[in-house]
Amino acid sequence: MPVNAVAENVLGTMGAICWTVQLFPQIWKSRKHKSTEGLSPYLVLLWGLAAGFLGAYTLLLNLNIPLILQPQLFGVLSLVSWGQCQFYGAKRSRAVAIALTLALMLLVGGFEVAMVFALRPALDAGSEAGKRGVQFLGIFSAVLISLALIPQYVEIWRHCEVIGISVLFMLIDLLGGLFSDLSLAFKDKFDVIAGVTYTTVVVMDALVILAAVILNPRAEKRRRRAGAPHREEEATATALSSRT
Repeated sequence: MPVNAVAENVLGTMGAICWTVQLFPQIWKSRKHKSTEGLSPYLVLLWGLAAGFLGAYTLLLNLNIPLILQPQLFGVLSLVSWGQCQFYGAKRSRAVAIALTLALMLLVGGFEVAMVFALRPALDAGSEAGKRGVQFLGIFSAVLISLALIPQYVEIWRHCEVIGISVLFMLIDLLGGLFSDLSLAFKDKFDVIAGVTYTTVVVMDALVILAAVILNPRAEKRRRRAGAPHREEEATATALSSRT
């Protein structure tokens, strides 16, 4: 595709907006039902950690501002969701869950800043070691983002349906990856590693959505035949009773 700075920034901004709001449906869903059953804490934890690697990568390569902001927002919201898993799922106190979440945010942020300061001089000097270091950050973030969804697939397999995780969250996340991918296509040089990362998000999110479309109606039919309550209503009741 021809270089188009306007298209690059517009699509990048659309991707950033999607990845800014993507986790709000998930955070709201967990808060509403007072439960994170079915949501793997490893998913949001690994995504939060991956944001440190991807954030340093985008800063070092000086990608457009929306793509630089994406991993920062992505990481913060992922760790907020992880904090909910600690509170609702692991039954930690509110103070402990907040303290753990803030500590992880500081750790990831500190790592990101350290990587930028450590690799910037070598990268500016054209050092091969600096280039390899930046590539490692990008590749490792893609690996973490991919691996993070495996525990969620295990949760889906265990429950035989998609519960706990918001399908709207997955859809917005998918769109964020798609818009970000398209924005890279209008750069003067396509960033392969960032492209692989965004494409991985699109594919793996799509698998979760597909599982929800196929498995959830079947599970609901089984519950209706058995006269059982809706799974999330049951989870909400259980969570409320455990807090009282």
